[in-house]
Amino acid sequence: MPDTVLQVDNGTWVELTLNRPDKLNSFNEAMHIALRTALETAIDAKKRAVLLTGAGRGFCAGQDLGNRDPAKMDGPPDLGKTLDSYYNPLVRLIRDADIPVICAVNGVAAGAGANLAIACDIVLAANTAKFIQSFAHVGLVPDAGGTWQLIHLLGAARAKGLAMTGMPLTASQAADWGLIWQAVPADNLMQDARALTAKLAEGPTMGIAHTKKAMHAAVANTLDQQLNLEAEYQRTCGASADYAEGVAAFLQKRKPQFKGV
Repeated sequence: MPDTVLQVDNGTWVELTLNRPDKLNSFNEAMHIALRTALETAIDAKKRAVLLTGAGRGFCAGQDLGNRDPAKMDGPPDLGKTLDSYYNPLVRLIRDADIPVICAVNGVAAGAGANLAIACDIVLAANTAKFIQSFAHVGLVPDAGGTWQLIHLLGAARAKGLAMTGMPLTASQAADWGLIWQAVPADNLMQDARALTAKLAEGPTMGIAHTKKAMHAAVANTLDQQLNLEAEYQRTCGASADYAEGVAAFLQKRKPQFKGV
């Protein structure tokens, strides 16, 4: 049986590929476990960035509904348990990781697959890709953080429209609306995504980690709380070897050699 998640170790960063292309990389339990394990391993190994993408013509179609078909079960499935056991820990892991997680959306991202993508820190998508809140087509609520992400990234009008209609959103429109970072030509996607991930992995990853945490905290903080948090994080980063190296490199007009500490 082929691996449900492919891994390529690039030294300072790791590329992870969802690998159920015949199912548009929809999630079963094996792929959930494999992806979470791979992410945890990358974090524990002190990798400095992760790139996530999909095999074949799609990024991820969300949940494999063949495994959650009420007609094949003794009773209705407990979808809340599925979320508590698999999707929610995965989203929290991505959000809480002290390293940037980049997503390269190579094709359709639907349902939880779309919301997994936008949970990542920076999202690039092929200009042929589409984002679909397909929950509306099967009588469900956007999950894997979808209701939270859509409201905060797009505002109520667009979030409700996408969630209630299940209308496909092109990559270009997703970029224009601020749902993702960039839409790029499909032929350039992986080259651009790998270059970006490598660049971030070479960067001051302590500062990047604190930037990520500060941005997440800003959603709930008042301005005064955020100003205090910035001062706290800046104090920490200002005492780091990366800051000393960055200043030295700037003054010496050379490329900095950051270590992430």
